[in-house]
Amino acid sequence: MTQVISVKPNNNYQLSIELSNGRSGVFDVSPYIEKGIFKELKDSNYFSQVKILFGGVGWPHSQDFSGDTIDFELLENKSI
Repeated sequence: MTQVISVKPNNNYQLSIELSNGRSGVFDVSPYIEKGIFKELKDSNYFSQVKILFGGVGWPHSQDFSGDTIDFELLENKSI
């Protein structure tokens, strides 16, 4: 199971990510922000509260992405 070892929120609903398998890049959250529980992430102050959570990333009100999901969708070595 791939785990997130570093996360930093960026503009445009993107996260800079480092993974336990050595990959790093950008995870784009924007495709999710119009769906259900993820709508709260549209608030940039709330979005910036992202933390590493159980090997993935998460926010205070239970929005989360697993390390494996992030690994699958990671835009490797993309700079913002």
